[in-house]
Amino acid sequence: MKNMFKAFLIKYGEIGIKGKNRYLFEDALIRQIRYALADVEGEFDVTKEQGRIYIECLSDYDYDETVDALKRVFGIVGICPVVHVEDEGFEKLVEEVTAYMDWMYPDKNTTFKVSARRARKNYPLDSMEINRELGGRLLEAFPEIRVDVHKPAIMLNVEIRQKIYIYSEIIPGAGGMPVGTNGKAMLLLSGGIDSPVAGYMIAKRGVKIDATYFHAPPYTSERAKQKVIDLAKLVARYSGPINLNIVNFTDIQLYIYEKCPHDELTIIMRRYMMKISEHLAKESGCQALITGESIGQVASQTMQSLAATNEVCTIPVFRPVIGFDKQEIVDIALRIDTYETSIQPYEDCCTIFVAKHPVTKPNINIIKRSERNLEEKIDEMMETAIATVETIVVE
Repeated sequence: MKNMFKAFLIKYGEIGIKGKNRYLFEDALIRQIRYALADVEGEFDVTKEQGRIYIECLSDYDYDETVDALKRVFGIVGICPVVHVEDEGFEKLVEEVTAYMDWMYPDKNTTFKVSARRARKNYPLDSMEINRELGGRLLEAFPEIRVDVHKPAIMLNVEIRQKIYIYSEIIPGAGGMPVGTNGKAMLLLSGGIDSPVAGYMIAKRGVKIDATYFHAPPYTSERAKQKVIDLAKLVARYSGPINLNIVNFTDIQLYIYEKCPHDELTIIMRRYMMKISEHLAKESGCQALITGESIGQVASQTMQSLAATNEVCTIPVFRPVIGFDKQEIVDIALRIDTYETSIQPYEDCCTIFVAKHPVTKPNINIIKRSERNLEEKIDEMMETAIATVETIVVE
């Protein structure tokens, strides 16, 4: 039944208020739609016409797979499966609309409203006349159906363009902005619940993302590394391809463990992670870092701890889940399908070296004094870690 739809109308939100730059955002959205549909069975043509984006289905296609792919494209607020017909006069249109309603809604004990849009001004009836005439004909065809102009169960949309488009279903899209329209940022990706959600949320605002993962073999397993790659793949379904940098952090962690007070381990390690991530970010043209930190969730996420890690950065650090409760983050993780992968029991490098009683209100001056113990070797170790980064393109 669903494959009677030979086209989709794509509705977008914020892009519509972008003024003279609007076409840039529309073109970016079209690129993302084409990318999303590249792996879907079927042949599609994506076009732009008078402030509308249409997807024409040129061959047999999998309806559910197509809709699922479109639901992951940022910038789309609504996906409308449409029936399009040639303009062969009003009587023919009445036939088509009646057949559509009969097919879509077997139960006629419902309410409807016709909403016509006459984009082609040479059409003999104006929008109000189309609404009135079509509504009357549908009432004649289906005696049980009723008109409700305020809160109809069915909003029947009829758009008069070169062809005539008929639709009544609007499937919610992901919202946001097309990826690539708002710069690029580096995500610190761990194996936890929070960082994939943070990456998703920043990508939703049109930011292209790369990612960095800190691996600590043999303290973290190859399975832990694979888990992070799997998470990056799940985020990439929304964000597009991600360059995932895997940093061998073992020697730096052991050196910090040996030279610094154990209650400061987490903060000092975090500061060096930020330094390395920033270096990689600048190398790849990123304008910011992204983390999954939330105020007060753990000892390294108090206001004082966040200030201590921020202090080493010269580019902005975006923390999109900073004010979220854990359950709110979990809810998003469930929605984007990262949760089940995140809770797999493979340790990341942070959890291996956690002190029993970590400092929760670190003093930056004391932290810096402790870091002086590292000066003999730490710069060389950071250079080695950066030089031996393994980068995987995750799609």
